[in-house]
Amino acid sequence: MPTRTPEPVGVPAAPLPMRATVSPRVGGGSSTYAPAFAAAGAVPGDGASAGILVGGRVHSANNTPVTGAAVTLISLEGQQLGRSLAQSDGSYGIGVPRAGSYFLIASAAGHKPHASTIVVGDMPVPYDILLGSGSGLAGTVRAADSGAPVAGAVIVVTDVHGDVLTTGQSDALGEFTVDDLTPGIVTLAVNSPKHRPLALPVEIESGQTTRVDVRLEPGAQVRGTIRGGGAPLRDARVTIVDAAGNVVATTTTGLDGEYAFADLDGGVYTVVATGYRPQSAEVVVTGGDVDGHDLELAPGDE
Repeated sequence: MPTRTPEPVGVPAAPLPMRATVSPRVGGGSSTYAPAFAAAGAVPGDGASAGILVGGRVHSANNTPVTGAAVTLISLEGQQLGRSLAQSDGSYGIGVPRAGSYFLIASAAGHKPHASTIVVGDMPVPYDILLGSGSGLAGTVRAADSGAPVAGAVIVVTDVHGDVLTTGQSDALGEFTVDDLTPGIVTLAVNSPKHRPLALPVEIESGQTTRVDVRLEPGAQVRGTIRGGGAPLRDARVTIVDAAGNVVATTTTGLDGEYAFADLDGGVYTVVATGYRPQSAEVVVTGGDVDGHDLELAPGDE
């Protein structure tokens, strides 16, 4: 009989190559392969084994690692199969006992929990997890003069560097909600037609929804048409001056001879138009818009 060479005892088999074969998944972050794929901190659950690895990074919206995030692997029957705590670089790793479909749940203080379904084959699965912040901003936009809710107001939130974090609109009741904000100081800017824009600093609390109510001052408009010789005058220069003689704004008429000034406080103004011989006319703004404030320029030297 041929003689069999005995198998070496105590020599582990060569590890599987760490190719980034990604199975279909729902939710979660990018498919970037994490260097620390088999992260330390894995805690076996009921029936867990060091089988196929699922791992990656847990990070927030600004790509900051979420240290200490708990990532739990659960079977479709609800049995916990493994758990891992994200390391200082956000990396985690869990051994999956066999190929199949599983639930992956991640949670961390100050963040919204994340749940997704992953499908595991016979190769390691890189899976990054994006945790949304539990911090947010909510409030109501109202008119300062009447207290009526302002619907459709544009909400813009920027960080201390001026970068836009998110935008939104107030609803029919003037209410708005902004989620997934990083704790710290942000700038809330609110703009609405017929109101003056407003910007104010707001401190976002960690893990909470910060509430701020906004009051928008009315911003009146003055509109009209500049004519010369009975026809609309294009490129006429129009200036509006307040009661103290200060120039508030200057504009130029369009092809139709029309002009408009917005965001005006109540008061007495003088509108000056030049194109032929300069003309001026007083206009009183009481909080509402002033339409049809037309001027007729007579021919002659300026």
